Amino acid sequence: MPRPIVATIHMGSLKHNLDVMRKAARGRTLWAVVKANAYGHGLLRAAEAFKDADGLAMIDVSEARKVREHGWTKRILLLEGFFDVTDIPLLEKYDVETIVHDRRLLAMLQKNAPYKSLKVHIKINSGINRLGFHPEEEEAIRKELEAIDGVKVMGAVTHFANAEPTYDTEKPASVNKQLDRMHQIGAKDLSLCMANSAATIWQKAVTGDAVRAGVALYGVSPDSHFTSKELGLEPAMTLSAKIIALQNVPAGEAIGYGSRFITKRDSRIAVVACGYADGYPRCAKDGTPTMVEGKIAPLAGAVSMDMLTIDVTDIPEAEVGSTVELWGKNVSVNEVAKHCGTIGYELICAIALRVPVTQDAN
Repeated sequence: MPRPIVATIHMGSLKHNLDVMRKAARGRTLWAVVKANAYGHGLLRAAEAFKDADGLAMIDVSEARKVREHGWTKRILLLEGFFDVTDIPLLEKYDVETIVHDRRLLAMLQKNAPYKSLKVHIKINSGINRLGFHPEEEEAIRKELEAIDGVKVMGAVTHFANAEPTYDTEKPASVNKQLDRMHQIGAKDLSLCMANSAATIWQKAVTGDAVRAGVALYGVSPDSHFTSKELGLEPAMTLSAKIIALQNVPAGEAIGYGSRFITKRDSRIAVVACGYADGYPRCAKDGTPTMVEGKIAPLAGAVSMDMLTIDVTDIPEAEVGSTVELWGKNVSVNEVAKHCGTIGYELICAIALRVPVTQDAN
């Protein structure tokens, strides 16, 4: 039999979360972000679940080709633009809209004109200081793009560094400060796409014509201080594995590599078929929650490549073959991430290829 670990994608939850974000968008165009293999949920699976979105936003033109070949007919946007001149013909072939974020991309477009119909969005760096032109450059860049035969400027895009409500509003890249910079762009009638998941949910001052819904579509709160349930979201991925062995360990004995966990009482320790080679974080601390037989079972000892150990002393019904939820409907991926010093985004994106993935209608 195959190794007893599986990631289950809940299609009904993906659709539900799209509905939640559609309401939060308040009539604006909604791009469903499906980069990183749809945050680990599967690109084509997500395209099916998000069929009612206005468009899909992704990273690579090969992903665009894939969804087009599987029947996606709505809009597609490349969030980081194209990476090479050889990508440009594919943008036209598959009707893909692209970000233009620096003069290198602009020069490639100028050199390879004319085009039948090439749609572009100008990326504005309003304070996060990753990709984009400064706001005062927008007018000149737009005029250069509009002068290229066959290029149509669709609008401008920016990204917020700190749209979560628990961030300090006095930071250099607060939402208000980034919005002030966006007001410097020359064309006041330019279509704007500014809000990510967090800004769509919490930042009512962020308006514009379109939003990019990302991690919230997958049922993960963009701010770990708020639960998915509080936001009306449903976790769309459950990572689960089975108990493959049980050990009765006397008080004072060590568990796992490094002997970091020492039993304080006579304990019952379960060995679970999941390790860091499956995408479960090796940095998970003792006490990281899992669920078995409807009860929380804390991590006990270091995560190894193929196994982890949990304390089931107080769960007598746990036995070999019992299913352990590592994150999902009952164990918040953000809660697991807190015990690892990271965020839920990273965990759901990091499921290893060797983990079987299935789906259900829930």
